[in-house]
Amino acid sequence: MEFSNLLKVAALVLVAPCAVAQQAFPVPTPVAQILSGPALDCLTPPLPTGEGERQWLDALYAPGGYQPLWNRSSLQALVGQLDALADDGLEPQVYHLDALRHLAAQPESAERAQACQDVLASTAYLQALHDLNGGRLAQARVEPLWQPDDMPPAADFNAMLGMALAEVARPERAFEQARPSLARYRDLRQRYAALRREPLPQWLAIPDGPLLRPGAVDERVALLEQRLQVQGDLSQGVLAPTPLPSTVYGTALVEAVKLFQRNHLLKPDGVVGPGTLAELNRTADERMDQIRINLERLRWLAHEIQPTSVLIDIAGAEVFFLRDNRVAWQARTQVGRPSRATPLLRSHITHLTLNPTWTIPPTILREDKLPELSRDAAGYLAANRMRVIDYEGNEVDPHSVDWQRPGRVLVRQDAGPGSALGRVVVRFPNPFSVYLHDTPSQRLFDNLPRLFSSGCVRIERVSELVDQLLAEASPSERERVAELWNSGETKRVNLPRPIPIVMAYWTVQMGGDGQLQFRPDIYGHDARLLKALNQANRI
Repeated sequence: MEFSNLLKVAALVLVAPCAVAQQAFPVPTPVAQILSGPALDCLTPPLPTGEGERQWLDALYAPGGYQPLWNRSSLQALVGQLDALADDGLEPQVYHLDALRHLAAQPESAERAQACQDVLASTAYLQALHDLNGGRLAQARVEPLWQPDDMPPAADFNAMLGMALAEVARPERAFEQARPSLARYRDLRQRYAALRREPLPQWLAIPDGPLLRPGAVDERVALLEQRLQVQGDLSQGVLAPTPLPSTVYGTALVEAVKLFQRNHLLKPDGVVGPGTLAELNRTADERMDQIRINLERLRWLAHEIQPTSVLIDIAGAEVFFLRDNRVAWQARTQVGRPSRATPLLRSHITHLTLNPTWTIPPTILREDKLPELSRDAAGYLAANRMRVIDYEGNEVDPHSVDWQRPGRVLVRQDAGPGSALGRVVVRFPNPFSVYLHDTPSQRLFDNLPRLFSSGCVRIERVSELVDQLLAEASPSERERVAELWNSGETKRVNLPRPIPIVMAYWTVQMGGDGQLQFRPDIYGHDARLLKALNQANRI
C-alpha cells in the first residue's frame, strides 16, 4: 500500500463511511473518533487522504486499542528525525514538520487535541518511513524498471509497518532501519549532508569556442583555471592559485582538467571540447540536485539488488557481480547509444549460449546493414560470415533477395572469430531482446563514454563473469562447460540456479578515492526525475 498522496500541508482529514468506521473502530477513543470522523477539526484547512493511508493508520493504532502512541519525548525525537530527512534529499516540510514542532512545544492540552497531534505525528512517521524505505516517488511512474509479472515485489512495506509499530517509542531506530543500507546510498548521503552545511562554490560560465587543446593560447584559460580552483569538494580538480592570469593552457591545468574528466566519466585527454565544457559549466546547485535525485534512485535500488546478483550500471558503463552484498568482480561495459538506449530492468539470468550465432535484429538490419547489403550483398555476407535464411531456417540465395525491400528473410552471422556476440551470450527473460555478451571490439572499452551498442550490454573479460555465474556448479560440470566452449559449436548451458540481474541508471556515485563522480546524463532521465521530485516535495 503506497503513501503516495499524503498531506502536503500541516492539516489532515480522514474520510470514511460511517459503516466502515463502526467496524474499524469498536472502541470510541479520541484517536478512533478522529480516524472515523469526517474531518480533523483541530487543524485547518482539512485535506483528504485515501483509503490506503487509513488502512496503514488502522494497522498502527489497532494493536493498542486506538490509544495515543506518542509522548513528549518520542514526539521530539520524531521531529529531529524528520528534520534530518533533508540529508536524504527529501523535503522535511512535506512531513508536517512545522506543525509538529508547534504541537510538541505546547503544554499538555485537551484529550481531543492530543489525539489530533498524535494522528498527525503517526501520519508523518509512516509517510517518512515509506519514502525512506522505497522512495518518495513511485518508480514505475517516473523511470519504469521492467520486471517479469511472476517476480515477487522487491519492497515489503507490510514488514516495514511492523517495524514502525515496534519502534514507535524510538523513531530514530525506525528511521535507521528504513533508510537503505546500501553503501552507495550511505556514502552519497554523507557527502550530500556535508555539502548542505557549507557555502556552495560559485563560478563563471566558460564561453563556447574552439577546442581547447594542451598548449593552446586562449582568453578562456583564466576562466578555466578559476573554475577548477573554486570547485572545492565537488571535485579533486583544484589548483594552487597562480599570481597572474594566464592565457596559455599549460601542463598543470591540463592535468587538472584530466582529473576533472575522470571524475565526470569523460575521456581524460585534457582537451576541453563541448562535452567537457558542458560539465564544467554545470553549477554547484545543479550538482546538488543531481545528488538528490540519485539518492532517490538508490532508495528504489535498495530493494531491487539481491545479495548475490549481477548489477549493470548503465550510466557508468560498468558491471558488478555481487556475492553476499560485496563486489566479487567488476568490469567495464559498452551500453546502448541514446537512440537505442539500454533498458532498465530486473530479471534472472537463466542460461548461457556458448559460441553463439547472431541473427541480426530487424532495427539493426534495416538501419545499419541494408545499405551495405544493397551495394554488394554477396561480398558483405562472405566477408562477415553471414547467411540469409527464411523464418523456417532454410538458407536463401542472397541474389534472389531485393535488398531494397528484403521481405521475410533473416540475416544470421555464424559463430566463430569476429562474431558480433563474441564467444558467449548471457541470457535472461525480457521483452527487449537484450542480453549480455562478449565482443570482438575490445579496444572500445578504453573509450569514454562507452555508448556503442544497440541496447545490449557488451562485457569486458566476459569469461570471468561466466566463472562467477557457474561458481556453484560442480567441478565436473565446469569441466564439461569448458569442453563445450572449446568445441566451437553453439551450445546452451543452464546455470545451476537463476542469478538475479538488475540493469539500473544513476549519474552520481562516490569513487574509491572518496571523491564524487558525476556521469553525463546519457539518456536524459535526470531532468524528468528532478521535475517529478520537486513536484512531490512542493508544499
